[in-house]
Amino acid sequence: MPVSPLLLRQFPLLGPLPQQAKESVSQAMVLREFARRSSVLSKGDLQPDLGFLVEGRLQGVDFTVDGRSVGLYFVDPGDYFGELSVVDGQPASEFVVAATRSTVAFLEARLARELIFTQPDVAREVLSRLAGRVRSVTAQRTLLGLPNPFQRLCTLILQLPQRRVDGEVHIDNAPTHQELAIMINASRETVTRAFHLLFFHALLLREGNTLKLVRLDALRDIAEGRAEPPKA
Repeated sequence: MPVSPLLLRQFPLLGPLPQQAKESVSQAMVLREFARRSSVLSKGDLQPDLGFLVEGRLQGVDFTVDGRSVGLYFVDPGDYFGELSVVDGQPASEFVVAATRSTVAFLEARLARELIFTQPDVAREVLSRLAGRVRSVTAQRTLLGLPNPFQRLCTLILQLPQRRVDGEVHIDNAPTHQELAIMINASRETVTRAFHLLFFHALLLREGNTLKLVRLDALRDIAEGRAEPPKA
């Protein structure tokens, strides 16, 4: 079923398009709903479409040779995924799963590729995204090389998107312990124990789904190996 042109307003990638192009895109898009933990995109899928998250949350993941999952990135509402395969025409290089119940709008790969190749503003955004993915992969490799899970967790927390509120650093819609665990190659139980210590020593505070980084310097010291993780 085509989506309403009004829905396209929540996708920054499509914002620069002329109105006529937006109407054509909206007619070509289809909406699909996904239950929590269901597969949205499978590694190896041929010519996957470009996906736009309407609501919910997605996570890009892959698996090691011994079957452990590794978290790669998150997709939040308004964001998109699948751009690498759209650009190079190769099969999908990772899995994308629904972290929560999610609604996704899909644009056929052929039409998405045409937009990228003919609309300079769209091309610029996608190129910036691909460059960001390369930097993210480099940072992830460095993170996984750190010697202990607590240090890896603090490093990852500092890498999550932040905003400042009255001088405080907040992380909105913080990932779950399980989502963080697969990003740092640790068990969920290990992440939960680490959070208990971070809360107990008041390095972090949680209000609903928001994390407050109360002692930012202390988190940096742990992440960079200048301080030992707090003890119980």
